[in-house]
Amino acid sequence: MGVKGGLHTTGAKWFMIESQRHSYHLVDPSPWPISGSLGALATTVGGVMYMHSFQGGATLLSLGLIFLLYTMFVWWRDVLRESTLEGHHTKAVQLGPRYGSILFIVSEVMFLFALGLIFLLYTMFVWWRDVLRESTLEGHHTKAVQLGPRYGSILFIVSEVMFLFAFFWASSHSSLAPTVEIGGIWPPKGIGVLDPWEIPLLNTPILPSSGAAVTWAHHAILAGKEKRAVYALVATVSLALVSTGFQGMEYYQAPSTISDSIYGSTFFLATGFHGFHVIIGTLFLIVCGIRQYLGQMTKKHHVGFEAAAWYWHFVDVVWLFPFVSIYWWGGI
Repeated sequence: MGVKGGLHTTGAKWFMIESQRHSYHLVDPSPWPISGSLGALATTVGGVMYMHSFQGGATLLSLGLIFLLYTMFVWWRDVLRESTLEGHHTKAVQLGPRYGSILFIVSEVMFLFALGLIFLLYTMFVWWRDVLRESTLEGHHTKAVQLGPRYGSILFIVSEVMFLFAFFWASSHSSLAPTVEIGGIWPPKGIGVLDPWEIPLLNTPILPSSGAAVTWAHHAILAGKEKRAVYALVATVSLALVSTGFQGMEYYQAPSTISDSIYGSTFFLATGFHGFHVIIGTLFLIVCGIRQYLGQMTKKHHVGFEAAAWYWHFVDVVWLFPFVSIYWWGGI
């Protein structure tokens, strides 16, 4: 084993003499962070210029990419030299790259999730656009064809009933037979609960009233009174927005959070998902109101409105279950 320039050699490997008294790597000054930043800036500006057909945009984009790739190559080269040849990457230093890799993967997951969500929403939009065109403008939705969307809407609502039933079951199970881990009482000791006779009670007549308003809109459509149907849908959407606003106020003033024992988990999951369904139904009714205003629904062709009305009645009826089983019974 020889010694050269303060470094011991063992075969083809070089290891730093253990002269420092800590496990951390004090890196040397490096030009690569600033060069990488300049390369990223040139790539971004060049890309924007190229997309807008500015002169020199392609050249700047190419130079930025080359500069960025070169910086990546030489920076990683230095990191590999510091870890392999110079032996600076102790166990403490290795934690940084490990955590950095985990955070990078998490960021990629979030990126793909957002990309997938955008793609899913876009697909829903253009698919429903095509269905509306086929039914309204092309007249393909005969009475026989309308049976498919009707049965599909019914099955969808049944699946939603089963979905929400699972949350109500969890809440009822936990409240009727509280375990020893939470003290054998419900609500668990130390957990603040909402008064069911305040905002929840105020919300109770609002949703059924909105259901009455959507029924009024349905009868107006069947009677051929287009303006009255629009007014009824406006009233329905207004009541829905008021209900959602009240639930937002309730959550803001809530004395507990979703992380507060099994009570917080079941309460916020059940009431939160019901509120989410209210928002979805509100969007559904807004679309129906716009279509009704544009004259796209008639006495014989309003399957989309029927689906929205059924869904809204489902939301109205379901509200009674969380009010009784979660707000009232669960808060006793």
